[in-house]
Amino acid sequence: MHYENVLATIGNTPLIRMNRIAQGIPAKVFAKVESYNPGQSAKDRIALFMIEEAERSGKLKPGGTIVEATSGNTGFSIAMVSSIKGYRCILTLTSKASQEKISLLKSMGAEVVICPVDVEPADPRSYYSVAERIAHETPNSFYLAQNFNLDNAEAHYRSTGPEIWAQTQGKITHYVCCAGTGGTLSGTARFLKEKNPNIKIIGVDAYGSVLKKFWETHEYDPNEIKPYKVEGLGKNIIPHNMNFELVDDFVKVTDKDSAFQVRDLAKYEGLMVGYSSGSAMQAVFEIADTLTEDDVVVTLFSDHGSRYLGKVFNDDWMVEQGWMECVPSEAAGSVGSTPPIIHEHPEPAEGTSSSSAYFYSYEAMRDRYIKYYRTYRLKYKKYIRLTRQTLGL
Repeated sequence: MHYENVLATIGNTPLIRMNRIAQGIPAKVFAKVESYNPGQSAKDRIALFMIEEAERSGKLKPGGTIVEATSGNTGFSIAMVSSIKGYRCILTLTSKASQEKISLLKSMGAEVVICPVDVEPADPRSYYSVAERIAHETPNSFYLAQNFNLDNAEAHYRSTGPEIWAQTQGKITHYVCCAGTGGTLSGTARFLKEKNPNIKIIGVDAYGSVLKKFWETHEYDPNEIKPYKVEGLGKNIIPHNMNFELVDDFVKVTDKDSAFQVRDLAKYEGLMVGYSSGSAMQAVFEIADTLTEDDVVVTLFSDHGSRYLGKVFNDDWMVEQGWMECVPSEAAGSVGSTPPIIHEHPEPAEGTSSSSAYFYSYEAMRDRYIKYYRTYRLKYKKYIRLTRQTLGL
């Protein structure tokens, strides 16, 4: 068997059970690991589908230029498709994008324009506005507009949703997915809800994003917008691909918790996945108290951890954020023998120390106490429930 080109290998990514990291959760927890796509992210699906739909509709012509505003992963997938199909590719990114992502985009032949991150979407300097301007000024160009192009969600409706349904044999009860453009969450959710309306859809949002507040109030609140570190989730706009009616609950997670969870996924599950995958895993812990042993949870890990070697997998970067201190060598050697830590304490107030990594510090001891308390509380929750049922309470 062979493939005509790398694009034919997109999709059909594996569903992998989480074991050590989820040992305190009563439900079966699986991850849809999208880093197995050739471009190492879920965005391969939408890049190929949106471009081919644009070709079919005549919006994208041979020799044309593709323009997009992206956090990095979509850009890489677009650059990969463009290189095979012969299109010029211009991408606008915010200054929050890691240097690894920028280098990857350039390696695929993309032209990269960096824009400031802390500006309003309508600001002419924003990466949305700059992408629109470039598309307007460039002859024979097409602006993909992943936030508003509904082919984004359609790609996941046609691929990711059916794959998860088949891989769980229709037994999925919860789908946990980070919300960014909304395409991965909404497209997959639409398919799953059509198969079983009782499946719970859990959106994951970042502190500093407007999505959860909009879901709760149906009002756009600019006061929610604040800088945050994690890439691949959250928005300061309301994307058209985000179908809020499909979402049963929204969970917000912190930069710090997301960072430690993704490091734990590598340490305890052998999965080198991206920053937002830590956000998705943290969200599973956030809803753990609502789960039972009959539940089947699928969370989506959207990209590969190699794109974050300079950030969450870099101890120096973690120290710079105030989230870690140097761990004594004798203590570091013993960390791997313990169950993964559940990082559920809130972000520290400004001006206070947030370090909890020194092995014998008060913060570290508190973290380990929280870990064991939460683990055993979840582990024996089912026995308490069964006892109450037996006694008719």
